[in-house]
Amino acid sequence: MKELSLSIYVVPTIALVLVILFYYHFVNQVGNKLNYRKSIITVSLLAFILNFIWEFAQGPLYKGFKYDWQHISFCMLASIADMLMVLILLFSFGLIYKNVYWINSMDLNKVLLLVFVGFSGSILAEVFHTMRGDWSYTDTMPLLPVMEVGVSPVLQFMILPWLIYSISKQMVKE
Repeated sequence: MKELSLSIYVVPTIALVLVILFYYHFVNQVGNKLNYRKSIITVSLLAFILNFIWEFAQGPLYKGFKYDWQHISFCMLASIADMLMVLILLFSFGLIYKNVYWINSMDLNKVLLLVFVGFSGSILAEVFHTMRGDWSYTDTMPLLPVMEVGVSPVLQFMILPWLIYSISKQMVKE
């Protein structure tokens, strides 16, 4: 991991702006605004916590990772960015399905599309960040053939969004 630079914050800043815009777009379309806020907060907290656990657990697969404050804080920042991406997925699929509560009717087709989007997006993100030198892998990181990106971060975005939405659906009923 190289030192944090201002440019590494560009994509999360854009993601934050998108999340805010999406939030306000949908808040005007739901009947129960309190439940809507509760749903978004639940997804956000679950996304941050589960992504932080994943980021922290996969840390040793990245060169230079140590269990020190610098790397823990980097995992926290990465988890915030991951949380924003989970929210963008939620809202984007809400636009596609014309219902922000689309997770309440998740079927196999929706799950497969979500997994595919997570797979594709994580590959693009990993290629971008590894090419920029924001981070690099140790020899213990399993790599996807051809693309040469880490399996762990790809699995993270194939599995966690679905898991987050499934858990939050059980925690907050529409």
